[in-house]
Amino acid sequence: MRNNINFRFVFLALISFFIFNSGFNSLYAQKVKKSKVRLKVQYVKIIDGETYIDIVATSKIKRKNIRVSDIEVAVYYRSLDNEKSIIGKTITNTDGEARFILEDMAFISHDTLGKYNMLVSFKGNESFKKSSKKISFKDANIKVDLITKDSINYIRAKLTGANNNSIDGEAIQVQVQRLFNPLIIGDEFHETDENGTIEVAIDDDIPGIDRNLTIEVVLNDSDEYGTVKAVINAPIGVHVVKETTFDERTMWSSRDKTPIFLLIFPNILIVGIWSIIAFLIFNLYKIFKS
Repeated sequence: MRNNINFRFVFLALISFFIFNSGFNSLYAQKVKKSKVRLKVQYVKIIDGETYIDIVATSKIKRKNIRVSDIEVAVYYRSLDNEKSIIGKTITNTDGEARFILEDMAFISHDTLGKYNMLVSFKGNESFKKSSKKISFKDANIKVDLITKDSINYIRAKLTGANNNSIDGEAIQVQVQRLFNPLIIGDEFHETDENGTIEVAIDDDIPGIDRNLTIEVVLNDSDEYGTVKAVINAPIGVHVVKETTFDERTMWSSRDKTPIFLLIFPNILIVGIWSIIAFLIFNLYKIFKS
């Protein structure tokens, strides 16, 4: 009887322990403080190219700003009756970045002022709180031409709105594409006049492969229009011959293009060393036999 009572006591004690432990863990999990996610959103339009929204997710953890990877964010737009409609979703990469391509802007409605109102939203998870970021922009276009006046080449660009109306007072940047950072032409920014136009002289000493320069005209991160970029190829650079030794036998070529002397001399050394070793072994064998 006493053994039965002891067994029941131990059994009840174990059950109580597991219930208390699971309850404590659940309470602890509820008290874990979630970090706040900050979303940085930028609208970008490439003339005759893609239109997209660049998203960067960051969070401050232990006083350090980190990029938040592998979280799903949804992109919405607000219709004329202020209803929220989803366009699609994307996931941030290892750098906390995501690019959401706007395939067709025609079905996305704008308000009476011609402004598109969008929302980028993260619903939250076990580690981070939910977060959202609004973005508003108007449609804009840049038309770029290469002109020549008095033997000087100019880039002429015109900034217009959705109704082809001129947009004045906006800062435009003109630059030449380069491998790492673009080469700024003229002043850092050129302000559009009352006709929405700028004219920028192109230096005649800019090198380009086969004389081709890829020139970008950029309205960068405007509060009203976001980022709008137009690209034009201009055959006005200084001719540069692209030198390459890829198909030649050089020290830095691929394995099948090894220089001839590197194939001959090392092999002669290897054959010579093994010949000496074989000769020594043969003599040792003769000494052993004698």
